[in-house]
Amino acid sequence: MSAQDTALPPLAVRERTATAARDRRAGEPVAVSLRGLTKAFGDKTVLDGVDLEIHRGEFVVLLGPSGTGKTTLLRLLTGLERPDAGKILVPGQRTTVYQEPRLIPSKRVLANVTVGQRRTAQNRERAARSLAEVNLESKARQWPATLSGGEAQRVALARALVREPELLLLDEPFAALDALTRLQMQDLVGDLVARHRPAVLLVTHDVDEAVRLADRVLILNEGRFAVDVDIDLARPRDRTDPESLRYRAAFLTELGVGRTASPTTT
Repeated sequence: MSAQDTALPPLAVRERTATAARDRRAGEPVAVSLRGLTKAFGDKTVLDGVDLEIHRGEFVVLLGPSGTGKTTLLRLLTGLERPDAGKILVPGQRTTVYQEPRLIPSKRVLANVTVGQRRTAQNRERAARSLAEVNLESKARQWPATLSGGEAQRVALARALVREPELLLLDEPFAALDALTRLQMQDLVGDLVARHRPAVLLVTHDVDEAVRLADRVLILNEGRFAVDVDIDLARPRDRTDPESLRYRAAFLTELGVGRTASPTTT
């Protein structure tokens, strides 16, 4: 593969894409605003003055090598961590889907979707509609132990969306699934996000997943965003399309995949 094949699209193309993306975002409220966000653990600074805005309806994917602060950033957005410096503005209505579905074994599927909500007929009806959206309406009375991994993760997604979040945080939610189920879940999440239009931040190590789903890809490295690029490709996206392959190759190169490590690397 040539150097041209592993580069992002030409600067002029990226500028046109970014301009089009800014125009689309202009009519949407800002859901996430980070200014000068800094977080350290001991003498290791994992986030070093990070700035970020995510608009309502925008699907942002965060990539980066292990240990670069992706999970820390997610925990800061959920409120599980506090920054050492900087400002975080996030909506009150936010939910998180994790790699594990985290269902309560002693509650049936419908009750898992409504967990933490008042026991009202209206909430049960909303939960039933949410299960229908993830194609699990027939499983409402089942126990979590009877579900497949993909079905359990769909219940977790229904539980997140029934709360009508303004911000949906996804922490490698498909990592434990088999390849076919992962693709199906990616399609489902893409459809649901387009329908409900929350702001989305997906943390993943899967570059193909990023290219398939993202409106915008960030790569976090050494405490800062090494890449912040809009992806303006038609949907559904074909992973064999030359432009998809170009983005994939460029992101892998930025992540150091296929490159010879520097002698000073430890």
